Amino acid sequence: MTKSTGIDQATELRQRLAVATGAALLAAGLVLVMFVLPAEYGVDPLGTGARFGLLELGLTGQRVEALEAGASGGAGGQPIIAAQERAFKEETIEFMLAPREGMEYKYRLDKGEALLYSWTATAAVNYELHAEPDGAPRGYAQSYEMGQAATQASGTLTAPFSGIHGWFWENTADQPITVTLTAAGFYNVSHEFRSGAPVKNKMFP
Repeated sequence: MTKSTGIDQATELRQRLAVATGAALLAAGLVLVMFVLPAEYGVDPLGTGARFGLLELGLTGQRVEALEAGASGGAGGQPIIAAQERAFKEETIEFMLAPREGMEYKYRLDKGEALLYSWTATAAVNYELHAEPDGAPRGYAQSYEMGQAATQASGTLTAPFSGIHGWFWENTADQPITVTLTAAGFYNVSHEFRSGAPVKNKMFP
C-alpha cells in the first residue's frame, strides 16, 4: 500500500512539472508574440503591439536602421572622402597618329587620386592603359587594361600608387587617326611621349 502511494505521488509530481513547464513555455510564447515581435521587429500577428503602442516602436527602429545603413554606404560600408589640396582640373585634347605610329599620354597622380576619362578615335587603334610607379626600374610599367581594334573607352581610374598613369595608342592602319581624350581629376602635370621626339610636359595651374 505504501509502495503504491509513493508511485502515485511521483507520477503526480511529474504531471505537475509537465503542466508547469508547458504553462511557462506557453507564457513565454505569448510574451514573444504579443510584445517582443511588435517592439523589436514590427511584427504584430495578434494586434496587441498596436494596442499597447509597441508596433510603432518596432517600425521606428527599423526605419532608423535603414537610414543608418544608407548613410554608411549600405552593407556595413563607409563613404570614402579624400580631401585634395590641388584644384580640380579637366581638359579635352586631340592627338594625331600617323600611319603605323604609336604614342603615350600620361598624368601625374598620387596614390588614391582618381582620374575620370573618356577617349574616342576616328578609326580602330590598339591601346593600353598603364602606369609607371615612382621609383620603378627604367622601362617597367604596370598594365591596367589592353584592347585591340578599339575606337573608344571610358571609366574611372583610382591610382593604386604614386606615378604617371595613362595610355599608349597605336595606329596600325595606313591612314592618319585622330584620338580625342577628355580627362578630369586633381592632376597637375601631363607627359606626351612619341618615338624619336622630346617629351612634352604640360603643367596645370
